[in-house]
Amino acid sequence: MGPVLALGVGYLIGSVPFAYVIVRLVTGEDITVHGTGNVGSMNVRRATGSWGWFAVAMAADMLKGFVPVAAVKLLEGLSIPVPFAVTLTGGLTLAALAVPAMVLGTVLGHNYSVWMALIEKRFLRTGKGLATGAGALLAYDWRYFLAVVVIGLLTIAITRYMMAGQVIAAFTLPVTALVLRSPDWPFALFMGVLVYAAHHKRFVGLLQGREPKLYVEDRMGPRG
Repeated sequence: MGPVLALGVGYLIGSVPFAYVIVRLVTGEDITVHGTGNVGSMNVRRATGSWGWFAVAMAADMLKGFVPVAAVKLLEGLSIPVPFAVTLTGGLTLAALAVPAMVLGTVLGHNYSVWMALIEKRFLRTGKGLATGAGALLAYDWRYFLAVVVIGLLTIAITRYMMAGQVIAAFTLPVTALVLRSPDWPFALFMGVLVYAAHHKRFVGLLQGREPKLYVEDRMGPRG
C-alpha cells in the first residue's frame, strides 16, 4: 500500500462518526447541537450524561485509529509492538511512508469527517483527533502514545482544565520525538501542530478565562 492510498483509506475510516451514531441511537438527537458541537467521546458524555457511553465512544474512536495503522504495519512486514520510528533508521522507503500516511489520514478523517458532511450537508471541523490519534499512535509507536497519554492526564489532574491537558498532549508528541532522537520528528511535529490547530480557538479562550474546569456537562462551556 502506497502513502496516497493509505492516506485516503485512513481518511475514510477516520471519518466514521461513531459518536454521532451512538448519540442518535441512545437519545435520538444530533450530537452537534450539544456541548462543544464536536463528534467526539466527551461530547457523547455531554449529550447522554453517561460515562458508560463515553467509554464506548472513546474505545470506538481509538480503534478506528489503531486498526488501520496496525494493518498497514503488518502489510509492510512490521511488527505492531515495535516502534515505527526505530525502523526508519534503516532507511525510509516509499512503502514505509504508508504508515505515517495512515496515521495522518485517520486523524484528518475524524477532524473533518466526509460522512458528517453528507449528514449535515455542510463541511466543517467535526472533531479534535485526540482519541483517534491516540489509537493510531499506539499502533505506530507506543512510546509516543505513552508519553502523550501520561503527560496529558497529569496536566488535567494538576490544572483541572481538560483543554490544558489536550494542548500539552499535542506538543508532547514532537518533544518526545526529539528526546528520543527519532528520525520521524518532522512528522511528530506536524501531527502535534495539526491537533493543536483544532484546539486553538478554545485554548485562547482558556488563556482569557472563558474555559470552565472539567468541561463535562452540556451547556457548561463554549462551543468549538
